Amino acid sequence: MVHTSTREAPKATSTATATAAPPPEPVVCPADMVLVDGDYCPKVKHQCLKHSAAYEAEQRKRKRKRAKGEDPGPRRTVEICMEYAEATCLSPERTPMRYCMDRYEWPGDEGELPLLLVTWTQAKALCEGAGKRLCTGDEFNFACEGEDLLPYSYGRERDPKRCNQDKPYIVPEKPLPPHDHCFERKWCKEAIAKLDQREPIGSRPECTSPFGAFHLNGNVNEWVERPGKTPPWRSGLKGGWWGPARSRCRPMVIAHDENYSGYEVGFRCCRDAP
Repeated sequence: MVHTSTREAPKATSTATATAAPPPEPVVCPADMVLVDGDYCPKVKHQCLKHSAAYEAEQRKRKRKRAKGEDPGPRRTVEICMEYAEATCLSPERTPMRYCMDRYEWPGDEGELPLLLVTWTQAKALCEGAGKRLCTGDEFNFACEGEDLLPYSYGRERDPKRCNQDKPYIVPEKPLPPHDHCFERKWCKEAIAKLDQREPIGSRPECTSPFGAFHLNGNVNEWVERPGKTPPWRSGLKGGWWGPARSRCRPMVIAHDENYSGYEVGFRCCRDAP
């Protein structure tokens, strides 16, 4: 006699241990910003190997005048270096830095022109209104040069094709008021039309820094904050603009106070990173 069981057959079980999916990477910076994270050298030695032909010609002329006992007069050509040797960090140790920086100049929308004729005070307020702050001079340096201490955001050799720079200088006929006041006046708009050589945000994709920030050299000068300074001299300008300027990472113009609004002056913002 055949007996049948009413019990169910045991179900097959897997001996493999289920692997949990890795947690998503935390969002450190907003989508319109890049993360700048590494070790910054406060004091750097940059040795120029070759200056521009115009600068070298003027230097030879000044040297000849001095040899004759003549006054060479003021220097009229901007000191532009075409090629640098590898940089040397002169600081005994580097400083860890970690922060977010706007990928583009304000207002940060690709295809638009960067804002100009803005004062340091206005730039500071706009950054704070967006939940950000002005970058410091050191933050601009590091975002531009990276840990390799590049003199230009893109390398050690100057390349006018990489960034919007080295265009002919046009002398403004008179000072212009800040942006909002300027574009309410016909004469001011006409003056800007003659001077303006900005290019749209993001138009030169090769003008990028080691951390992915664009146009840190050229296009518009950018306001930064100088910590420890008192009003109205907390302001500095970094990066250079479209004209024949140094347009390097390290130099800073400190001759303009917080209420200056140049026709070539814009800004971008930073914020702390967790």
